[in-house]
Amino acid sequence: MESKKSYRVLLYYKYVHIENYEEYAAEHLKFCKELGLKGRILVAEEGINGTVSGTVEQTNKYTETMHSDPRFTDMQFKIDEHDGHVFKKMFVRPRQEIVSLRLENDINPNELTGTYMSPKEFYKEMQRDDVIILDVRNDYEYEIGHFRGAINPKVNAFRELPEWVRENLSEHKDKKILAYCTGGIRCEKFTGFLLEEGFKDVNQLHGGIIMYGKNEEVQGELYDGKCYVFDERISVRVNQKEDIIVSNCHHCGKKEDRYINCANPECNLQHVCCEECEEKHYRSCSAECRQHPRNRYKRELQKEEA
Repeated sequence: MESKKSYRVLLYYKYVHIENYEEYAAEHLKFCKELGLKGRILVAEEGINGTVSGTVEQTNKYTETMHSDPRFTDMQFKIDEHDGHVFKKMFVRPRQEIVSLRLENDINPNELTGTYMSPKEFYKEMQRDDVIILDVRNDYEYEIGHFRGAINPKVNAFRELPEWVRENLSEHKDKKILAYCTGGIRCEKFTGFLLEEGFKDVNQLHGGIIMYGKNEEVQGELYDGKCYVFDERISVRVNQKEDIIVSNCHHCGKKEDRYINCANPECNLQHVCCEECEEKHYRSCSAECRQHPRNRYKRELQKEEA
């Protein structure tokens, strides 16, 4: 189907061996800048994980070039249309892992990972009473949207999940696990960890929340709220049948799903805030941040008044 908007956002990953990954990262940065893309890409010996934005022409050229590389021939690109760039700059950074789980004994998802479930299969299994629906994202991601009935481990970082599992799920190793994340990459390695821990029936949503929302059969049903994304959009809609708000304004408590960054440059806390409270509290998460001498919101007001 022809694009209705002039820009696209690509979300993708691939667990595949990349020799001389630091050198590849430098070359890839140059290639992306020459194309005119903006975004953030992580490259490690174990693979690549990226989100980039660009025009339809630029993103088409990028996907064609990546698919022409034997290492990435079958890499899936999740595509969203947009009105412009969703990043300010282009970064390609070498890393030890493309998602930071930091296990003592690392897992290769190409050798050990949970069973893939299509959106339709995941939708059907979620409605059973004897399953554990496990959100493997961070707490702030869960806050603005999640699958109905999903467990929130309330972790601040992905690497905290293994300890949480050992402390909270060890008695449920015979239960059917339905794991999910934004685009699928965190589940690839984490479900492998669950299998190594002795969980018997471990499954993951193939393509993550993003592909679940795009699936024509389920249309995002049973996902409440928005899906947090790591770019300037901050969140995207998933459920095409209902628009349910599950989070609350940090200040007044009313139903709200818009995230903002605290205007105190030394804080930058991302928090849910309604438009009225953003103005009332100078886009700040606390009274201390509101009174900070370098508060960005205050400086914006001063410029407008000058």
